Amino acid sequence: QVQLVESGGGLVQAGDSLRLSCAASGRTFSSYVMGWFRQAAGKEREFVAAITWSGGRTYYTDSVKGRFTISRDNAKNTVSLQMNSLKPEDTAVYYCAADRAIGTMLGRGAGMDYWGKGTLVTVSS
Repeated sequence: QVQLVESGGGLVQAGDSLRLSCAASGRTFSSYVMGWFRQAAGKEREFVAAITWSGGRTYYTDSVKGRFTISRDNAKNTVSLQMNSLKPEDTAVYYCAADRAIGTMLGRGAGMDYWGKGTLVTVSS
C-alpha cells in the first residue's frame, strides 16, 4: 500500500507563490504516476497536474499552465507542486494522488488507487 500526506498549504495574496509537498510511504512509490487534484467549496474535484513514474512527462490543466510546476523525487518518496502567480480562483483543498495508470489522472480521478487527505490553499485578492 501507499499512504500520502500533503503539506505546504496556507494563506497568501494574489500573485504570491506556494510549494505543496506530498510525502509517500511505501516501497513501490516509484512505480506510480503521481498527481494533484483540487476541490473548491461547493464545486467538484478537478485535475490539476500529473507526472509519470520516471518524471519524464508532465500534464497540466489549462488554467494552471505556465504557473504551476509538478516534480517528483523518487529517492525521497516525495512529489511537489510549485504554484506561482496565484489567483483567487486557485483557492481550494489540494489533494495528492497516486495511480498505476496515467489515464486515471485525466479526469475526475475515478478509480484512483490512493488519495491524500488534502491541504488548504487560500488566495486573497
